[in-house]
Amino acid sequence: MIRRGRVYLEPRDQPAGPETAQLEREGWTVIRDLFTADEVADLAGEIAAVFERDPPDARGRRGPDDAAMFRYAMLNRSPAAQRAVANPKLLAVIEPLLGEDCHVIANTAWRNPAGHPGSHGGQAWHIDAGPHVPLPDGVRWPGDIPHPVFAIGVHLFLEDCRLKDGPTGVIPGSHLSGRPPPPRRPLDDDLEFEGRGVVPLLARAGEAALFVSDVWHRRMPTGDGDHGRFFLQAHYGRRDIAQRLLTTDESNQLSAEAIARAATDRERRLIGLHPAFFYDG
Repeated sequence: MIRRGRVYLEPRDQPAGPETAQLEREGWTVIRDLFTADEVADLAGEIAAVFERDPPDARGRRGPDDAAMFRYAMLNRSPAAQRAVANPKLLAVIEPLLGEDCHVIANTAWRNPAGHPGSHGGQAWHIDAGPHVPLPDGVRWPGDIPHPVFAIGVHLFLEDCRLKDGPTGVIPGSHLSGRPPPPRRPLDDDLEFEGRGVVPLLARAGEAALFVSDVWHRRMPTGDGDHGRFFLQAHYGRRDIAQRLLTTDESNQLSAEAIARAATDRERRLIGLHPAFFYDG
């Protein structure tokens, strides 16, 4: 665990809660009773209104049915969303791993209709970025050194998420692998890492599921009686990781002249104009 010293990051010597320890060790945790029923109703109402008011964002290569399930940059659109991502109990779990100056790098509302699991890449085993510390085959992260965490995904549930609703599943400890999931097993429900299989992140409305960006995860299959999913997703990153609330085409630090001079894809990426990917698409 870490903290921000006077200037630099340094090891943290203050105690942290059990959720933080589990998140560091296992790559996931669930925070119970994070929001009151009134807070959930307020947040759900504002987000539902955004879905009704604002058309889907044109990001990535999603078809219209998939695009309709998402609304991005929610803290810009909803005061309740901005309050939710700043919940002190949530930050108390995250900050010991990312530092007290960590920030929200993405904030997307998800509304998966019943009977429509979607066809986007989240259906297959994946990691959200990285791996941040790549390891070659046959090399294992040392057990006596805590693995660094660079980004954390959070699902703030606005409705109960049951097994039949297709919850996110994680492979505990897989964030220590230094590798992405096996590409030839994208939908394998029996995937394991060092003998440990999938854990579904089940939660009630008002609870939050957290996972580090490097952990292997996917949306699990839905079952009979699927009610769909409705949650606010927030990704938190270390201060050194750029925000992705808006795509780089929409938000950048470049002059029009500099953009015009970038003639190739590599030149565009070099000056910070990246295609939508991972957190922003």
